[in-house]
Amino acid sequence: MKKIALIYWPKKGNTEKAAQKIYEEFDEGTIDIFTITEFNTAEFSMYDAFIIGAPTMGADSWEDAHKTRWTDFFMRISKAEIKGKPFAIFGLGDQVLYPYNFVDGMIEIKREFERCGAIHIGSWPVEGYDFEESDSVIDDVFVGLPLDEDQQSELTNQRIAEWTALLMKEFSL
Repeated sequence: MKKIALIYWPKKGNTEKAAQKIYEEFDEGTIDIFTITEFNTAEFSMYDAFIIGAPTMGADSWEDAHKTRWTDFFMRISKAEIKGKPFAIFGLGDQVLYPYNFVDGMIEIKREFERCGAIHIGSWPVEGYDFEESDSVIDDVFVGLPLDEDQQSELTNQRIAEWTALLMKEFSL
């Protein structure tokens, strides 16, 4: 049976709540959930696929966060054997307050995992969102699942259910 690691940061907020909802969509025993500080380099070899979650951060904020826990996490993946393993991303953001960098954090995660040879899956359509720009949009789709708990919380459960169904197919579960 394939095993998935769901890894997210930060704790105690919308990202953690979304991670828990995603976790609950999978069959018991298929997926384990961790914060980025709980997951070590050796554990990457124990999993066949990864789901990573982060909030939107603007360039300045991402740089600050990038120098702390995310930097440590990215250093661990650079030492791990994840080449050829699939990964998906979800991001939390606010389309109204941050319309020019909505869920930008997802692209940073995508770059780091692909740099290590992992295979990106789980893109999501831009339809239904109201933002100006996002670094996490490539070829008119998001590189992962954007969730907006501030402006569209009523759509979160449906989006998670549809996205996880897509991931299960792409992960061949």
